[in-house]
Amino acid sequence: MSQTFLPKILEQKAKEVSAMELEKLGSLRQTYSFYDYLKSHSQQMQVIAEVKKASPSLGDINLGVDIVSQAKAYKVAGAAMISVLTDEHFFKGKIDYLRQISSQVSIPTLAKDFIIDEKQIVRARNAGATVILLIVAALTRERLQELYQYATGLGLEVLVETHNAGELAVAHALGAKIIGVNNRNLVTFKTDLQTSLDLADHFHEEPVYISESAIQSGQDVSRIAPYFDGILVGTALMTAADPAQKLKELRVDKG
Repeated sequence: MSQTFLPKILEQKAKEVSAMELEKLGSLRQTYSFYDYLKSHSQQMQVIAEVKKASPSLGDINLGVDIVSQAKAYKVAGAAMISVLTDEHFFKGKIDYLRQISSQVSIPTLAKDFIIDEKQIVRARNAGATVILLIVAALTRERLQELYQYATGLGLEVLVETHNAGELAVAHALGAKIIGVNNRNLVTFKTDLQTSLDLADHFHEEPVYISESAIQSGQDVSRIAPYFDGILVGTALMTAADPAQKLKELRVDKG
């Protein structure tokens, strides 16, 4: 795996954004607040279940999946939110997948992409997303703040993703309410659950915290359960023979 993974993606993303039209703002899809839901369902680990067909590190994961059926199965099995990959170039996602899934489920949906511009935020909201992802490592602090305020001003919630203590401090300074800790190094693409455990020492009272990547089993979840409110899981669910059963295994009791 190339050591310059994130810069390569951002270079591609800048090209896409320059060719993208600014869409006219449509209506915001109505569902519950993801933040409020996690705060009021803290006795059990909550799962953001991801629909993704491929990734740069693993290649093709599940190209033949019926994305809407998969999303509905997640919802029935108790997912708190569905994450939809919309990046075409590296993850074989599509904005239309987000649109299809958001129109068929009642729970929040997360637009999972490398967002660097307001145009992407409007597009995601128009496609039914109620939450967007902003990655601290992908943005200057000033740009992060601009995009965060823009998104929340449009009624969206924001999952602010961090990878280390410095980025976590940036997320806290931003006032982020939903903070992700990605166990995947975005430069080398290696994963280590220890990242989540190390950063848990720095958590604050008010935000909710999501551990992302490297989670394969209920055993993995039990390791981080005392510190986290939720987990984001893609590959383990996309490769499971029974995704609903797998999701139930990951929803460990925190009591």
